[in-house]
Amino acid sequence: MTPERKARIEAVAACRQVDLTVFMEKVHKPHNVAAILRTCDAVGVMRAHAVPPTGGIPALNHTAQGAQRWVELVRHRDAASGLSALRQAGFRLYAAHFSERAVDFRQPDYTQPSAIVMGTEKFGVSEQTLEAVDGEIVIPMLGMTQSLNVSVATALILFEAQRQRQAAGMYKPRSLDESPWKELSESWIARDLARRKTAPESEPGSLADNQG
Repeated sequence: MTPERKARIEAVAACRQVDLTVFMEKVHKPHNVAAILRTCDAVGVMRAHAVPPTGGIPALNHTAQGAQRWVELVRHRDAASGLSALRQAGFRLYAAHFSERAVDFRQPDYTQPSAIVMGTEKFGVSEQTLEAVDGEIVIPMLGMTQSLNVSVATALILFEAQRQRQAAGMYKPRSLDESPWKELSESWIARDLARRKTAPESEPGSLADNQG
């Protein structure tokens, strides 16, 4: 590994946001999951969450551009337990959902621990999950269509969260002597070294499969 590669990995790890995340409730199209993880990587999300659809999350395609190597994906057996764990960890839960009580997605304070809850491509967030969240957010639409693709909507919301956090100075690099940035950096470097010994650069990495 070159010094430049090591420095880049450490710099990215030092800016990871431990208290900003996405929770995907049965998002089943692999290109949407891949695109969401790619956006998570772009805005510095350390860890994403998902309730896999029936049959599990399929292998991710080229849309992810390797982002699955840099964003941990925690899988939960059901939305209730996954959201409960996030709430216990201090997260505010915001569901992207069109309703009378939904507020503009730019209104919440994403500098606080925040989880963006996204639902299935066809049906959105389930009624049971809506009862468990702290609020609903909506992206204003001026066209004939009533919604955006789930990965596009996620990107808009996450980049608004990034905007707020950058303004608040929350992307200042953390010391790699601190946890969890220390462990994250070390694991990335070790895995990158191992991967380079066993696979060509163009080969996609494997998807973390953790049970929540």
